[in-house]
Parts: sequence; structure tokens; C-alpha cells
Amino acid sequence: MLIATAPPRAAHIFSDTSRWLLGGAALLLVSALSLLAGPVELSAGQVLAGLLGRADEITNTIVRELRLPRLVLTLSVGAMLGGAGAALQGYLRNPLAEPSILGVANAAALGAVVALYFGFASAFGLALPLMAAGFALIATLVLFVFTMFSASGLSLILAGIAIGSLAGAGISLALNLSSNPFAAMEITFWLLGSAEDRSWRHVWLSLPLIALCLATLFWDRRALDALTLGEDAARALGYNLALVRMRLIVSVALGIGAAVSVTGAIGFVGLVAPHLARSVAGNLPSRLLGPSAIAGALLLTSADVLVRIIPTTNELRLGVVTALIGAPFLVAILYRTRRRDA
Repeated sequence: MLIATAPPRAAHIFSDTSRWLLGGAALLLVSALSLLAGPVELSAGQVLAGLLGRADEITNTIVRELRLPRLVLTLSVGAMLGGAGAALQGYLRNPLAEPSILGVANAAALGAVVALYFGFASAFGLALPLMAAGFALIATLVLFVFTMFSASGLSLILAGIAIGSLAGAGISLALNLSSNPFAAMEITFWLLGSAEDRSWRHVWLSLPLIALCLATLFWDRRALDALTLGEDAARALGYNLALVRMRLIVSVALGIGAAVSVTGAIGFVGLVAPHLARSVAGNLPSRLLGPSAIAGALLLTSADVLVRIIPTTNELRLGVVTALIGAPFLVAILYRTRRRDA
């Protein structure tokens, strides 16, 4: 179980301008690699011409209808995961907090599983992301009701664990009762996470909500700074912690729900991205939110490039790659924390 840790040190390495320039340059580089990567080899000139709509019809379609929406999705979903991770770590004052503790990601996954299990996804193309988003909204409302009468971070964690466990049980039940092995395989593949075969419909379904939720988290960044001093100190500084908690829960839950609804469950990005960002931004939440969002976008887009260039019979899933990267990183964090506390 997560427990509160000591307030983070307010130190940073790079200036605000340097951080944004460094992050912008890295995003441009990874975005270019994402547009170049794929089974059809295209030169940089062809990709640029395709973006401008001046290449041949096939190239235009590949770049603008296949690779560009995939890039936008990985950037936006990664930014949401990274920003949500930083916000939760600041609110709970725990460096091991991540978006999955709210249970909304599992609830969104359950909605997608229901759509696949009962065949709604086959009958209507957008049924899967819409049902995933709907289940995420329901989980958000339940989470808010559970925690509205308590300002304790522990109540938020316990409610999230309960929701996530119940949704996980529902997913396991669907897999257990599935009589069609192909349906069970489709469910399993979706749960591993992927941006393959996503279109602009998926982008417009998720991007507005992700942008709104990230903007709300940035709005509360100063309140998160105050919370590093403790809840009593934050109240003394004039912050209404009930409203801050409400906005945080709703923004993180709905943003993560929107992300999971279009890419499937993707773990570790929300945990790893803030830790990577701390090396250039320090520990103060107001300075960490932006770099964490950039780091999350970089991580997920880089992972999506890897799944396309690694030679395999079937394309690797994003969740598999992020887990392979994130699990050793988590072990390294625990080892470093243990050495520091020894």
C-alpha cells in the first residue's frame, strides 16, 4: 500500500526555458521517427510531401490517415499518463503513485471488454472506445462519491483499489466465460495496449477531454506545491483542499479513461515519466507537471516506434514494451530508495 513520504526537495537543474526547448526538440525528433517508421519505407522528403498533401495518393493516405493520427494519439495519451502521474505523486506525496491506483483504467478496460465480449465492437466501430469511456465516467463518479467526505489520500487509494479490483474481476470473468477462443484472444490483445489501426475518429474522441484534463491539472499546480508542505499548511495558504481534490480526481480519472478507451491499458508510463522528468525539473510539482507530460509523450511515442521497427511476426503491443522498460526502472527506484534510507 502506498504511504506518504517526506516533502520533496524544491531543487531543479534547468531553467524553465531550457526545459521547454529541450522537451520540444526531443518531441520533434521522436515525432519525425514515428512518421518515418512503418512497414512501408518512406523517405523524409516523401513524409513531408505527404503531410502537405503533395505526394501521390498512396503516400498521402499512409502519412495523413495512418501514421499521423497514430502519432497524435501516442503523444496525447503519453502526455496524459505522465502528467497524471506527476499530479498524483505530488498530491499523495509519494513517488510510487501512478494513475492505475485510481482503478479507472481497469474500469475503462472492462467497458472495452464488454464491447468485445457481446459483439458491440463488431456491430459499431466506435462502440469499443465509447463504452470504455462510459465505464471510466461511471468509475470516476463512484470514486468521487467514495472520497467526497474525506480529504485523506488513503481513502482515495483504498477506493481506487476497490474499483480496480472489481473491474479486474469483471475482465477475468469475461475471459473465463468466453466460449469463443478468437474473442478471448481479441480481448487479451486489446488489454495489452496498442495504437495500431487507430484513426482520426479515435483522436477526436479522446484528445479534447485529455487536453481539458491536463489544463485543469496545470491550473492546480500551485496547490500541489502547497500540499508538499502538508495539508494544514496548504489550508493556511488559502487553498480549498476539497475543491482541489475534486478537480484532481475528476481530471486524472476522466483523462486516463479517455486515454485507455482508445489505446488500451498501458502501464508504467505514469510512474516512470515523472521520475525521468525530475532529473531536469527537480521535485516541485508545479515545475514537474509539464516535463512529466513531455516525458510521457516521449516514452509512449518511442515505444510505439520500437514496436514497428523490431522484427517480429506479429507487431508487439505497447503495454508489453512499456512494462519491459518500466519494471526494471521500478526496481531501480526501490533499490535507490532503500540505499538512501539505510
